[in-house]
Amino acid sequence: MLLRVRGLLFWLGFSGSVMVFGLLVAPLVLPFGFHKRYRALSQWTRFSLWWLGVTCGLRHRVHGREHLEQTEAAIVMAKHQSTWETLALQQILPPQVWVLKRELMRIPFFGWAISMVDPVPLDRKAGRRALEGLVKAGKDRLERGLWVVLFPEGTRVAPGERGKYRIGGAVLAARSGYPVVPIAHNSGTFWPRHSLAKRPGVIDVVVGPPIATKGRKPEAILAEVETWIETEVARLEGRRVPAASGQENR
Repeated sequence: MLLRVRGLLFWLGFSGSVMVFGLLVAPLVLPFGFHKRYRALSQWTRFSLWWLGVTCGLRHRVHGREHLEQTEAAIVMAKHQSTWETLALQQILPPQVWVLKRELMRIPFFGWAISMVDPVPLDRKAGRRALEGLVKAGKDRLERGLWVVLFPEGTRVAPGERGKYRIGGAVLAARSGYPVVPIAHNSGTFWPRHSLAKRPGVIDVVVGPPIATKGRKPEAILAEVETWIETEVARLEGRRVPAASGQENR
């Protein structure tokens, strides 16, 4: 019961902060360039993580930060278990843009703000055109020195499970030649899907060494990313690595 109450307090503060930043901060920084807008709007995720620690006692630690010190931009492929990583990665990584579902940009307040930091919207119903759009927009962001973040499984996956890894990010990597930085974590252990309660503790985030992509096929890149992420997540969760499901989570 106490965990639910603390979770409710978090969501109340979280929802209120979305409206504040969407209505007040976003219009003020609209005339400025990307980096000033990014710095201002990223304070929302900083507040959200702080508020999560205050209300729910949930914090995190990062291993492998040295892999983020490379000079060029990179494509980040991360495990997706909860809402938490959509907040935390914005504080852990260098200036970045996200590959996200186009419909998220229609959400009041949140969508308005996120549209100001040059995301890569993805229309999953567009088929091949969606992939070409991802590559074109992704290359543009990378060439501007921005990191591109995506979840290759495409949706949240519960701890101990594995979704089907989608090829889009690997195609972007193969065509652009930019490296892939894989990220594993165990956020789902503390922030379960469809649950108000959040367990107090420390989420472990592991940043992997950059994976070279120049001259490689997308399938080979994706296989290496998937193996590294799933092996590391299994280690964090203290279990054996699950076999690839071959099924897309919905």
